[in-house]
Amino acid sequence: MSKTAAVVLAFLSLMLFPTTSKAQLLPSGNVYAGVGYADSVDVVNRLTFRGWEGSAEALPFHRFSYLGIVLDGSGFYRTDIQQYNLVLGPRVSKNYGKWRVFVHAMGGLQETKSSGEYFHTVIEDFGGGVDRKFQLLFLKNFSWRLQFDYVHSRELSATQNAFRGTGGLVWRF
Repeated sequence: MSKTAAVVLAFLSLMLFPTTSKAQLLPSGNVYAGVGYADSVDVVNRLTFRGWEGSAEALPFHRFSYLGIVLDGSGFYRTDIQQYNLVLGPRVSKNYGKWRVFVHAMGGLQETKSSGEYFHTVIEDFGGGVDRKFQLLFLKNFSWRLQFDYVHSRELSATQNAFRGTGGLVWRF
């Protein structure tokens, strides 16, 4: 990860968490961590990956509580291949009781390490999912998430299409 990406990620992380005083830069949002499976198809190869995904969503607009800004990072792996994604974009959501349905469109960068060589490409990520709130003893601000994404990238004249599904835990604040 480059120094610029690390600084941006650290800044956004600090904005999403409450400070020790009563003031908060962002009044609400959520943080997600999960594990996933990806199926990637390039020009001639079909590859499967296992990995992780994490995201932070800020809901900064009181008037438009259905609109959020998401920073999403993921890492997917298979033998001799490592793939990391960092994307940013809007997310639209709707609550139905204990369920929250959402869709997003994001763009960002992908770094792939294969056979000792690094490749950097621009990617588009389109997807959505559902959160289900739950309460366990004193834990009230948590949800389970299932999320599905389509990730498209181009490098030179080759395109790569990946479909991935992730599941994990969401902390809402």
